[in-house]
Amino acid sequence: MGDSSVSLTRRRFLQAGAALGGAMLMPGLMQAAWAAGSDKPEQTTVRVGFIPLTDCAPLVIAALKGFDKKYGITLVPTKEASWAAVRDKLVSGELDAAHVLYGLLYGLELGIAGKTQSMANLMTLNQNGQGITLSTDLQDKGITEGESLKKMIGQSAPGTYTFAHTFPTGTHAMWLYYWLASAGINPFTDIRTVVVPPPQMVMNMRIGNMVGFCVGEPWNARAINDRIGFTAATSQSVWPDHPEKILGTRRAWVEQNPHTARALVCAVMEAARWIDASDDNRRETARILSRRAWLNTKEQYLTGRMLGEYDNGAGKRWQDAHAIRFFNEGQVSYPWHSDGMWFLTQFRRWGLLKSAPDYAAIASRINRIDIWKDAATAIGGITPPAQTMRTSTLMDGTRWDGTDPERYARHFDIQRTGA
Repeated sequence: MGDSSVSLTRRRFLQAGAALGGAMLMPGLMQAAWAAGSDKPEQTTVRVGFIPLTDCAPLVIAALKGFDKKYGITLVPTKEASWAAVRDKLVSGELDAAHVLYGLLYGLELGIAGKTQSMANLMTLNQNGQGITLSTDLQDKGITEGESLKKMIGQSAPGTYTFAHTFPTGTHAMWLYYWLASAGINPFTDIRTVVVPPPQMVMNMRIGNMVGFCVGEPWNARAINDRIGFTAATSQSVWPDHPEKILGTRRAWVEQNPHTARALVCAVMEAARWIDASDDNRRETARILSRRAWLNTKEQYLTGRMLGEYDNGAGKRWQDAHAIRFFNEGQVSYPWHSDGMWFLTQFRRWGLLKSAPDYAAIASRINRIDIWKDAATAIGGITPPAQTMRTSTLMDGTRWDGTDPERYARHFDIQRTGA
């Protein structure tokens, strides 16, 4: 297909989406609209994996509210038991796409999270909304933040205390490591870390398998409700408006199904916009997610933090200015190159990468801004950022803007050397 044919195909896709506007169409009409042109999705059914966490919400809402049908596809969410299961099914093709950890996808591309696989990030599903929980046993000893935790750990043999995250190259590992290191605790020499699937965090802390963990909601709120832990830090206190889960897939799937990929992004982005449109929509989302098919938990564990209403379980309450976000005028979902590059700097910092990677090139080939832009244009009302990089300031005052990533990776006082 020549360049002119590609441009015509893209214009037809965008014109079809724009013509639909915000209206909810009957599936039959939508299928007819797609059949009229060459932009009909190659697949009509798209299997998308998810882990039972609050931030799977855009996928669930896209399927339940009919945003998928609007773009000629049927989204089939499939609940998975662990991030390792998501990885394996995504790589094998059992899943077409997935709600997945940012660092897991990048780890696969680099061969440090499993067998090397060319991957694609279609969009960011959410920013913020994770937490670091410490046990009430520590709280009873006066350990409520990093400084007192460092003092306690320093008085014990290395590896005495165990902390959990959800996947070796995942976001939760990186938030936990960053938070600990900012307090002067080396996560590779001072403590022991283990991998635990999100739904099993609370149970494992209850039986004493670890004194701290980093995970998504509602499991931090659940630990408070069960009186076994308290929130020592939110992930947004580590990095305000950080990227979290993404809509990931294999690069080959995108190449084989470009129209399906765009339709999927359209549906999920519209669902994200619906969630963020009002507090009532967020409350309804919490009610939906609490059901057995999704998170199978109490609505009360979800609603507060969905609305940014925080109680850390240790006497502090606040309205969080950087609570979980799904849309924010489309800015949340944009697959910033600098976001992906940040995870590469942390892989380098912690010895997961033995040599400096080509940061910009890796982010450019994984983060599919082209597909995001096509979908955003089809939906309408979204202004794409003019740049592929953004600037952020993390908890230790470190400024990250994507420039000189190797220097950034190597400037930290605490890092894993010789790995």
